[in-house]
Amino acid sequence: MIGEQVEQPVGQVENRPTTATKTMRIMSLNLAHGRKDKAHQLFQSTDMIRKNLEDVAAVLRREAPLVVAMQEADGPCAWSGNFDHVQYVAHKGEFAYSLRGEHVKYIGHSYGTALLSRLPLTNTKSVRFEPTGTTPRKGFVIGTVRWPQEPWTEIDIISLHLDFARRDVRRRQVGMLINTVVRRHRPVIIMGDFNAQWRSTESTLNYLVHRLNLRAYRPGARGLASYRRTERRLDWVFLSRNLHFAAYRVLPDVLSDHKAIIADLYLSDDDWGYRSR
Repeated sequence: MIGEQVEQPVGQVENRPTTATKTMRIMSLNLAHGRKDKAHQLFQSTDMIRKNLEDVAAVLRREAPLVVAMQEADGPCAWSGNFDHVQYVAHKGEFAYSLRGEHVKYIGHSYGTALLSRLPLTNTKSVRFEPTGTTPRKGFVIGTVRWPQEPWTEIDIISLHLDFARRDVRRRQVGMLINTVVRRHRPVIIMGDFNAQWRSTESTLNYLVHRLNLRAYRPGARGLASYRRTERRLDWVFLSRNLHFAAYRVLPDVLSDHKAIIADLYLSDDDWGYRSR
């Protein structure tokens, strides 16, 4: 079944890249409004939130991903220190490019999803999902990068956050995501907090994978939980079929109530059909 394809364990690949120039490291993290693993950001000082985000930036420098997807990433607002968390982490983490989507905006609140990149981001867009009536609005940001040292190969990268409360809402939100991806006609990397597991009572992830013909890293495997409080795998990376996992890790660093996930990707020699025209 599409999507059940099992990638090889960490450190092994099906078709090892012939040169390092064909690999790209990516990372995803729910930033939790800069509170780290504490109860709420309102109970932390601005200085403490800055320190928490500096810890995130230190891990980004250590792991050196080229692109990072973030969720619950705040703009300047009263409940989380009144400064732009995305710009702060980008500066401290030494990223030249950033994109922040503001999916929630009302008095004292400003947050959404974001991308940080060491590669130029083009064709950028922020999409807010429809209001749910009972839970905060979610959404995604999308931007195009050119594969390192292969400038004719364009990839769309998405940072996504889905509703945490209802399966039917997540399914509708995934439908909006699919429509956007299809219209852009590029291979895609979709990362983020999906608030859904692979084998559960809902079909959100399977629906996404089937509609866009995506692959995941060992989707049914144990030991890859990303949400600390329940030890569930809620954070995912999905790839178009011309992309492959060379390695995949869940980082142990305490940066949020979510664990960061990091993957090394490659294009095999027979996958150069996806090139910009």
